[in-house]
Amino acid sequence: MKVLSGNPYIKKDIKKIIVDLIPFDDILKLSKTPIMIFLENKIRDNIISFKNIFGALFENFEGFYSFKANFLPEVCKIICSEEIGAEIIGLPELKLALKLGFPENKILIGGPYLPDELIEESVQNKVREIIVYNLNDLDKIDSIAKQKNVVQDICLRINSQKYASKLGIVLDEKSVLQLNKKNKKLQNINIISISSHYATQMNNMELFNKNLSVVGECLKKLTKIGINIKNINLGGGFPEATVMPQKQLTKIAIGLKTALENLNIDYEKIYFEPGRYFVGDSGLFITEIINVVKDRWIFLNIGNHICPKFARCSLRFYNATQIADPHKYKTSIAGIIPSDQDVLAKDYFFTEKLNEGDKVIVTNVGAYTLTFSNRFPYSLPNIFLVKDNDIKQIFTPSIDHDFSIY
Repeated sequence: MKVLSGNPYIKKDIKKIIVDLIPFDDILKLSKTPIMIFLENKIRDNIISFKNIFGALFENFEGFYSFKANFLPEVCKIICSEEIGAEIIGLPELKLALKLGFPENKILIGGPYLPDELIEESVQNKVREIIVYNLNDLDKIDSIAKQKNVVQDICLRINSQKYASKLGIVLDEKSVLQLNKKNKKLQNINIISISSHYATQMNNMELFNKNLSVVGECLKKLTKIGINIKNINLGGGFPEATVMPQKQLTKIAIGLKTALENLNIDYEKIYFEPGRYFVGDSGLFITEIINVVKDRWIFLNIGNHICPKFARCSLRFYNATQIADPHKYKTSIAGIIPSDQDVLAKDYFFTEKLNEGDKVIVTNVGAYTLTFSNRFPYSLPNIFLVKDNDIKQIFTPSIDHDFSIY
């Protein structure tokens, strides 16, 4: 059988499609469309590949899963079982991570907004590091840590200086002076790491090198004021695993190691925060054509409410009903949001015949679709987790109501 979308867990021949070991038609019997499927074996394969490649090159490598990519509890449980840490941005994510059994010392917390209650819970639970985007947050963390009689380890999120990015700290003369004063004054924080995340879907060394260049310059400035950084956090930014095969990921890892050596960047530990790479290609939608209009435009019964363009997924579309037919005819694909903005793809190669009711598989939707969805007033899909011959429902709209982790 041939694989679809480069994913070995989605296969087809001239008559049928198999999702892991389950016939596609059997899945259709479980629910009306749209249906969302997650492939447990693909998630585990992606994690193992990442750990093996980076672990072989970086003896002191640690991985942290970015919860914002997908915080469905069943997905996070799988990641936790593979001994990956958690990178989270808010209190609901922290509570979920702790509930699912992520060790406190394998949790990184941080974002542009650090409310007092998040800092309190983080300090109380002795998370590994709090990532600071704003130097003024150091005062709040120090004050709360002092009340708890602990010293909290801190990671500075450095502005990547990509285009007009406003996320993170720009270490200019003014901010370095401010940081120097705070570091000498505040006794209950310990700045031990820096983080810089350059972009998403980075598939070549050029972008990684730009990020490392920023890191190298910042380390020099921090050393001058007596701040000795132990750990380097290079964030995520990796595309879906089917978009970045193991050969390319290995090439990137080797390039990173070489660049770090060339820049004389010393560190005790190096962190990476994959989100999309772990779960992106583990998700697929089963949807259907609900309307066909002139100029080869089709409408599916999903759209920006559940498959937002903002998620920047590498979407692939297959007509499952006509899977044996060639997909070589340019077709534009739209969703159901009543707006011209809800266009999923233009001039995409699809089957010649376009029929209402045809079932369509959309791949690479495992990351950011749920967390970035804009909750337009349509029914949410049933979600299933597939492993080998087993399939179980992990989200039921009538019971669970929403994807929220509150």
